[in-house]
Amino acid sequence: MAEVQAAARRSEEEAEAFFRAAPPLRDRDRVAASLADFVARHSAGSGGVVCITSGGTTVPLEQRCVRYIDNFSSGQRGAASTEYFLKAGYAVIFIHRRGSKQPYCRFLPEDSFLDLFELGEDSEIQVPQSHSAVVKAVISNYRKAIDEGLLLKLPFTTIFEYLQLLQMVATSMNSLGPRGMFYLAAAVSDFYVPWESMVGFYLRITSSCVIYI
Repeated sequence: MAEVQAAARRSEEEAEAFFRAAPPLRDRDRVAASLADFVARHSAGSGGVVCITSGGTTVPLEQRCVRYIDNFSSGQRGAASTEYFLKAGYAVIFIHRRGSKQPYCRFLPEDSFLDLFELGEDSEIQVPQSHSAVVKAVISNYRKAIDEGLLLKLPFTTIFEYLQLLQMVATSMNSLGPRGMFYLAAAVSDFYVPWESMVGFYLRITSSCVIYI
């Protein structure tokens, strides 16, 4: 038992050290306000709130990042799962990688967003008949989720952003008790380079760094 408790304390200390050394989250105050408002709004109801993570994290190799190690994930599972949870009546906090698949948008053509539009006779923008049904459904479902306050999207790129966002969401959702749920579909790096040990800009071939796994 003593060994288990000691291991738990070490894990807590390591986590605390990680967050202390991590670069500050951009727009942290705005994110915190959005989270607080979202959770407070749904605390009054009887429905569930689920936090879904999606996409892959990057591990920067420099503080002013030029190179990084990427955990690739399209975000397809997280985006699709968000749609199903919304359909089931849940409110969703969607923590997603910038540029990854978004809820409902997975039904749109992947090759070029411009293929969804064409110019009419008077240069007005139109949706071709071949895509009109899909586009209408996407816009309708997405706007319904946003307008009813059921979807909050929080983007990340790096492992530092991801874990800070997840910590903030977990803290905010603590008040929900059993009505809160986490569905972690992101491809999360199992290693990182400590921020304080990185070079400031452009890791040279002769430079060295330690990757913690």
